[in-house]
Amino acid sequence: MLAVHFGAGNIGRGFIGALLYQAGYHTTFVDVNDQVIQALNEKQQYKVVLAAEESEEVTIKDVSGINSMENPDAVIEAIVHADVVTTAVGPNVLKIISELVAKGLRERVKTNKQPLNLIACENMVGGSTLLKEKVFEQLQEDEKAQFDQLFGFPDAAVDRIVPNQTNEDPLEVSVEPYYEWVVDESMIKGTKPEIDGITYVRELTPYIERKLFTVNTGHAVPAYLGRFIGYSTIKEAMDNKDVQEIVKGALYESGEALIQTYDFNREEHQQYIDKIIKRFLNPYISDEVTRVGRGPIRKLGPKDRLVRPASLYQQLTGKEPEYLAKTIAAALNYQNDHDEEAVKMQALIKEKGYQKALQQVAELQDGDPLLTVVMQQLDEIKHLNQI
Repeated sequence: MLAVHFGAGNIGRGFIGALLYQAGYHTTFVDVNDQVIQALNEKQQYKVVLAAEESEEVTIKDVSGINSMENPDAVIEAIVHADVVTTAVGPNVLKIISELVAKGLRERVKTNKQPLNLIACENMVGGSTLLKEKVFEQLQEDEKAQFDQLFGFPDAAVDRIVPNQTNEDPLEVSVEPYYEWVVDESMIKGTKPEIDGITYVRELTPYIERKLFTVNTGHAVPAYLGRFIGYSTIKEAMDNKDVQEIVKGALYESGEALIQTYDFNREEHQQYIDKIIKRFLNPYISDEVTRVGRGPIRKLGPKDRLVRPASLYQQLTGKEPEYLAKTIAAALNYQNDHDEEAVKMQALIKEKGYQKALQQVAELQDGDPLLTVVMQQLDEIKHLNQI
């Protein structure tokens, strides 16, 4: 079986590529990083290290690579013969790869009428739907019906912490032991890909929001508060008892929003929260606050990890989302000259002030009570101990 995977970075190799190998696929990685592609073709294997007290190494074999800039025809040919296509390129790159994907699918329909599923494994809501939209923008009207019949773009929710790292072997990658890969089976065309690591569900939205409002929300707390206090890594921030309490409070608030919206079992969801917090405390994963906190404008969006659960909590309980508001306040103070969105955010705040800037990026109405709570917390977080 052949898997074509776009994105040979740490997440692609350490998460998706590893599960594809364990499911019996030969994985062809597609990327523009020629050093990585050459290494994949030379070694045809790499190591994945599970970052835990009892560290374990797994050798991932049966891999190859294609440089999509230098050899797009080989990518097209691989798509023609693929049994599954996956991506881990980042939300903004889906549009860039869509033209080559469309060309591959167009060539495939000439000789291969087998259905194919393309699963975008991105840290976003509706990644595969976005990929489909961008692919279909490349098509003629008479092609769309045929593509719709043959090619599935099932949305997915993925979760595995793969921190920034530098290894002597450019292919080796360290990942946390925990992972989750949930796929919407209602959007599958033909036979479901047989990948042990995938959990297929009929309704994906609750799982997407559970992950987004627990893992991503929880991760945002030590990232933004850690940066505000003066820490460099998530682990350093999580060792601060004040930050830990804010993480627990924020996840209680987001959890209440999830429980009341999707009828999750309260006890089971608390166990899920406890597991997530334990992951953030893993001493064998050192993640930078600037990596986790990057892109603050997107992360303060109306449907993202901070504003949406805070608004839902407020609407459903009638209470102030104190801990989520603290995190939003810290995100408004996030400064990183190497992060384009952070620079834009600070310029917007300088021009309009905190409240108007938040109102704009979070698309909040005049008088929204969340604005008031966040403005109060801007003063409260100043009392956190600075290092």
